[in-house]
Amino acid sequence: MTTNTTTDLNEFTLSDQAVGTVMMALQKSLMEQSDIVPTLKGFRLTTDGDNTLVVVNPPLVKLSHEDAQTLAAAGNTTDTETE
Repeated sequence: MTTNTTTDLNEFTLSDQAVGTVMMALQKSLMEQSDIVPTLKGFRLTTDGDNTLVVVNPPLVKLSHEDAQTLAAAGNTTDTETE
């Protein structure tokens, strides 16, 4: 016996905030060399008025003083041209 049931599905897309949160979770996972899955599974999601998902509890990325100096130094590179 085959039963066909129609299920109404609510479709959502990721908000810019949610995409940024996923990217921060990835960055944190790479920096800490840890598994990203527990972070993703721990996300609490809600929707805004446009049927987009928003993450209520985005991860915090903590940098050591040395990491901050390395990032600052990387951003201070200068390009020189020779003729």
